[in-house]
Amino acid sequence: MEYMSQEGYDKLVAELHQLESVELPQVREAIAEARDKGDLSENFEYHAAKRAQARLLSRISYKQKVLANARVIDTKRLSDDSVQLLCKVEMTNLANNRRMTYTIASPNEANLREGKISVKSPIAQALLNKKVGDVVEARVPAGTIRLRIESISL
Repeated sequence: MEYMSQEGYDKLVAELHQLESVELPQVREAIAEARDKGDLSENFEYHAAKRAQARLLSRISYKQKVLANARVIDTKRLSDDSVQLLCKVEMTNLANNRRMTYTIASPNEANLREGKISVKSPIAQALLNKKVGDVVEARVPAGTIRLRIESISL
């Protein structure tokens, strides 16, 4: 089961619709054009289009499975007294005194550029169920970092 926000769910539905209604017909058209060019055994365009179709069908299948197992979280039922999924957490790295803010998101919604980290990441795992003022240690590839939770919001 995959928990996610309504925004993440809607974005995934839109991506799936784009893949099925726009990109898949384009790939099928490319296969048909390549097939019309003759001998398929030596037709590079045909084989490239078939590989593109296989990749696209794989992406579609993956997104369908995620949507089938998705559960949208009602943010009105969440509290901001401890860190949990969909919470925005402001914290200070105690090693260099730098502040950072991340939203704990489902793995499918994680995007570091948008400030969303996966709930399965080491930092999020260390933060889960902690409260404002708590100091946590997260084991990351670069070593262990100590973080102090400054604020939690929804």
